[in-house]
Amino acid sequence: MSSGSVSRPALLSAAPNILESGVLDSGVLESGMTPSKREACETEESAVGDFLALLKPGVMSLAVFTATVGLLLAPHQPHPILGIIAVLCIAVGAGAAGAINMWFDRDIDAIMTRTRRRPIPDGRLTAANALAFGVILAVFSVTIIGLALNYLAAFLLAMTIGFYVFIYTMWLKRRTPQNIVIGGLAGAFPPLVGWAAASGEISLYPLLMTLIIFLWTPPHFWALALYRNGDYAKAGVPMMPVTAGAGATCRQIVIYSLLLMVSAILPWVLGLAGAVYGVSAVLLSWLFLHHALAVWDIGARDGHAAARALFTYSIFYLFLLFSAMLVDYAIIDNPVTISGF
Repeated sequence: MSSGSVSRPALLSAAPNILESGVLDSGVLESGMTPSKREACETEESAVGDFLALLKPGVMSLAVFTATVGLLLAPHQPHPILGIIAVLCIAVGAGAAGAINMWFDRDIDAIMTRTRRRPIPDGRLTAANALAFGVILAVFSVTIIGLALNYLAAFLLAMTIGFYVFIYTMWLKRRTPQNIVIGGLAGAFPPLVGWAAASGEISLYPLLMTLIIFLWTPPHFWALALYRNGDYAKAGVPMMPVTAGAGATCRQIVIYSLLLMVSAILPWVLGLAGAVYGVSAVLLSWLFLHHALAVWDIGARDGHAAARALFTYSIFYLFLLFSAMLVDYAIIDNPVTISGF
């Protein structure tokens, strides 16, 4: 053995000292990566997840789905690639509105239990980065849908983002218990945007879709506000249960649920949809009303469980109702073509 070589026993005896010195650790042995590099990768993955969280994926998914239904039911269909671009732009636009909303609401998000773990109040993202992210996505989505599809769709998408950010988030949310009623229009526009992207026009059927979502929004959010009442009160947000009490809120939920049932049946009554949709709309809306009445029955006392059940069902309701539109359309031999006004 040469003088420059190291014996195996000597190397083995030195191994504990090497590990203790920090030259090697289990992370290096297992992954071949130093701790600093591994932490950098974990930070990068966390940042990506935090930016995605700004988009409010849950809210965005419903908006994207209803927009897709509006696009698919339109009388004139774009090339599939353009259709995908339209849906992606609507998704990005909805996410942009959510990101800007989180930027503006970071103060009350830090107070509320439901939202205090969001990226900005939790300190994982800066407010400036969140705002820049939202604005860039908003401009990008509106520009691309306008260039790739048509300017009507771009205008409607821009109006949707602007309504959610300026009318609901910045103006209504902290000033009036009717915030979610008027502000709900922002969440109701996606089917109209999808239809306009495909056909370049506005027609009766997508307007009825918009009406359905508009009337669905108050009972959906008021159910949430009933069992999160303490959160909203602590943050100073004048949701209906905070300002008017549980009893008045429950009555409003029932009223809007009745109006929702009527609006959901209208496409069938007016001949814009067939029996498959009509029967589905009646059954789904009746069950929605059943949940609303259960909330009204016990809401003034302790209706948290019933309110939570209504909130959960309301999400499935919208998904199933719009799915019924697609199924109904797919099985009709000669699908209804809706002309513009």
